[in-house]
Amino acid sequence: MTDGSTTGRTAAFDVIGVAAFAVVGRLSHDEGLTLGGWWHTAWPFLLALGLGWVGVRHVASHWPLSLRSGVPTWLVTIVGGMALRAATDQGTAAPFVVVATVVLGGWILGHRAVRAALRRRA
Repeated sequence: MTDGSTTGRTAAFDVIGVAAFAVVGRLSHDEGLTLGGWWHTAWPFLLALGLGWVGVRHVASHWPLSLRSGVPTWLVTIVGGMALRAATDQGTAAPFVVVATVVLGGWILGHRAVRAALRRRA
């Protein structure tokens, strides 16, 4: 069982990762960094991330805190985010899909792996 602060930290780290991904992506493509521009890039992945959390909670009966439950959260974030981008004509070029998959996977799974390693050491 986990406490609310662990759940909150996990959710915050996931959201921060998606938010940072959108910021870096916009800056690296000289798209400008405005709140509206950032939101345009981030919302499909943020919504999909939320759907991933809900899906894991429904299937596993807990929030996606562990590395094992982080995998479906990450996959739903990628697939759902790309589907929403495609549905809103935002583009899903293959290189973007690869970068998003690697970066968001590294973030969403990475902080869970670090937490699991720290827990094992304790």
